[in-house]
Amino acid sequence: MFRLLVLCIPAASLAADVDVSASRTGDSFEVSASAEIVADAAVAWAVLTDYDHFSEFIPGMHSSRVVERNGHALTVDQRGEASMLVFSFPIEVRLAVEETPYETISSHAVSGNFKELSGAYRLETRGPRLLLTYSGRFTPDFDIPYVVGTMVVRHTLEKRFRAMVGEILRRQALSGKGPAESAS
Repeated sequence: MFRLLVLCIPAASLAADVDVSASRTGDSFEVSASAEIVADAAVAWAVLTDYDHFSEFIPGMHSSRVVERNGHALTVDQRGEASMLVFSFPIEVRLAVEETPYETISSHAVSGNFKELSGAYRLETRGPRLLLTYSGRFTPDFDIPYVVGTMVVRHTLEKRFRAMVGEILRRQALSGKGPAESAS
């Protein structure tokens, strides 16, 4: 019954308020995003760590795959693009990822087309709500025009973060359980 009811709810009512910021200093960018959603940490964790399926729900992600796993330490290869209007920039990166289950996922580039890239997702349970945040810093190894660079980075981050939040909400709804019930 709950699943049928969820299908009748307009998509807009499942949307979450997402805050995104991006700033540039020289060639480097600092970004952050956050959303407080009604979802269980276990559902959010399952989405955030579904690396091999990111390309199915994250815009601009052409491929993402785990190439090595050792407990909570992983190596993940990702390829895609950041784009806005007529601007498009390739993304190729191998990430070293460290997971602290249901709390944080930290990563940094070990190869690819970034001079520097590091970021972290954080989960904070607030009763039936979940605060999901992302913060990162990167310096691409390719030119991004100064005038449009921050806009492209912010636009790309917002699309991708909204997609991640949307997938969490979709899977939460499909679970047929409220946030507190998902963990049991």
